Amino acid sequence: MNQRPNRHVLLRLLGFLRPYRLRLALAGFALLLASGSVLLLGNGLRLVIDNGFLAGDSRALAKTLGMMLGVVALLATASALRYYQVTWIGERLAADLRRHVFDHLLTLEPSFFESASDGRAAGEIASRLTADTSVLQSLFGSSISLALRNVFMLIGAVVLMLVTQPWLSAMVLVGIPATLLPIVWYGRRVRRLSRTSQDRVAELGRYAEEALSGLRTLQAFTHETVDKRHYGQRVEQAFVSAVARTQQRAWLTGVAMLVVFSGVGLMLWQGGQAVLAGTMSAGELSAFIFYAVLAAGAVATLAEVAGDVQRAAGAAERLFELLDAQPTIRPPSSAALLPHPVRGHITLENICFTYPGREIPALCHFDLSIQAGERVAVVGPSGAGKSTLLGLLLRFYDPDQGRVTLDGFDIRTLDIAALRNVMGVVAQEPVLFSGSVADNLRYGCPGASSGKLRAAAADASAIDFIDALPQGFDTPLGPGGVQLSGGQRQRLAIARALLKNPAVLLLDEATSALDAESERLVQQALDRLMRGRTSIVIAHRLATVINADRLLVLKDGQLVASGTHAELITTSPLYRHLAALQFGA
Repeated sequence: MNQRPNRHVLLRLLGFLRPYRLRLALAGFALLLASGSVLLLGNGLRLVIDNGFLAGDSRALAKTLGMMLGVVALLATASALRYYQVTWIGERLAADLRRHVFDHLLTLEPSFFESASDGRAAGEIASRLTADTSVLQSLFGSSISLALRNVFMLIGAVVLMLVTQPWLSAMVLVGIPATLLPIVWYGRRVRRLSRTSQDRVAELGRYAEEALSGLRTLQAFTHETVDKRHYGQRVEQAFVSAVARTQQRAWLTGVAMLVVFSGVGLMLWQGGQAVLAGTMSAGELSAFIFYAVLAAGAVATLAEVAGDVQRAAGAAERLFELLDAQPTIRPPSSAALLPHPVRGHITLENICFTYPGREIPALCHFDLSIQAGERVAVVGPSGAGKSTLLGLLLRFYDPDQGRVTLDGFDIRTLDIAALRNVMGVVAQEPVLFSGSVADNLRYGCPGASSGKLRAAAADASAIDFIDALPQGFDTPLGPGGVQLSGGQRQRLAIARALLKNPAVLLLDEATSALDAESERLVQQALDRLMRGRTSIVIAHRLATVINADRLLVLKDGQLVASGTHAELITTSPLYRHLAALQFGA
């Protein structure tokens, strides 16, 4: 993987902060004010000791302490303002990044998320949206502010040390460059280990999501022990990575503090000798110690923040990998306009298509013409290319060769949203989303009225069970609608498609997983749904499609037979074999 330099990654992150320049300026002003106030306290300390304590002047002491109290009040106000502004900026950056990444992910084709070997599983990506953006929020909402404040403090403290005692300052300043070497060396290791640690945590999220979403299957196969062991192994891997990263950060901080404070200790000994010799006042030494400690503390803090920066750079790289991913399915720069209304005449001309990463074509030299309003059933053994046909029609994939047309328009010349708006899909396992029944029905038609909802639900044979729910159409379904039966979920999916009123209907094994009564209700709803629409039905159970206008028989990515049930029984050996398996004849 290409490793961008930290500065490029962080500069790109700063681009997200451009809209908030005023807040950045305000935070910077507060930061300068707070840093300046701390530096003023050193000079106040010198005055308190020399003009107050040692001079025995109580009025001077009171006046100086009062001034210092005013400086402390200014410091407190500026620090509070700085904290609020930088925290707001950090939270805003995290929110904007989550939104930008999520919005971009929705433009990518489904195949992008099917490449688990590249770390693109949905659970792993969800971890990037949460954990990695939280790391960046911490960086910009805290660490960067600390770094800038300590840079100013370091510069100010060094200048004031030079003004106070130039010859003593050299002892402290020698330790600062010596600290930069471990920061650079350890920093690179921290960045690499941070990336590995974040990948391990993301894998934890992916595995847990997969296990919990399939909990029924997991428990039915008494797989708990195995999954506990596998998850425990991943937890330990994440722990080892995190400890390795923490170990490097601990060394980085410890070495920096040791070098700098060793210099401070040596300076204290030399300064004490100067006070005893009368060449320096106690107040000057106290002020100098104050500035030296500030400088040492600033360098130590910068060393620690360097670890945060390296960790954030790893998180940013993972997010930018998602933002930089370009969809292979793109709308044309100048889209053709579909006629209104869409008739639904579909053709596939000499289509060849192979899934990425595979060698055997899913469809090969495939030709098909479906008339407007025709009801077509697609049958054949598993792997024949049936679902691929629907994926190409929805333009989830583009063919390697040939073209797909709708009402005479190559679908690659159409706006993708316009194409998919005229198509309705009912899948074997319909996807329902968190929200109410009404929210799910309006998924393809957001502005649908309550009357239209009820009409679509009635046509889908779903109105009775919806009315029986505790809050009717306003009943929350929960994730995936898990509290509904398979037949109920299927009928909601049909109602959703009805409400969309598509010109082309795509049904993928819509009744294969249902009991006899649910299948009867769903089949009645499907018959109403297909009326007057171009319909393509994928089915393994021939009884559900025996009355289609035409049946297409697919095998090994090719169309091997086409006709009615009666015709195919006599002309297609493969169809006759499938019918014999199911009908016993």
